[in-house]
Amino acid sequence: MQQRIKTFKSLSRAASAASFLSVQAFICIGTVYWAIAETLYLSGTGALVLGALFALPSAYILVMVVRIAFDAETDPANQ
Repeated sequence: MQQRIKTFKSLSRAASAASFLSVQAFICIGTVYWAIAETLYLSGTGALVLGALFALPSAYILVMVVRIAFDAETDPANQ
């Protein structure tokens, strides 16, 4: 197995890709949350419960995005 390339350049690219993809995922998740909350006329407690239901899958998606960006940018085959 080849060693990952962990230079400042590759890590800054990974951070840039991760932040870009995280923002895009956050926008998509927020849009879905907003659409469901408005369709069901949720406010107050109902919106908080829906937000709690969205929290765990959202965190999982954001962690996966960061991991994928790191793997892609530090892979020796991509250099």
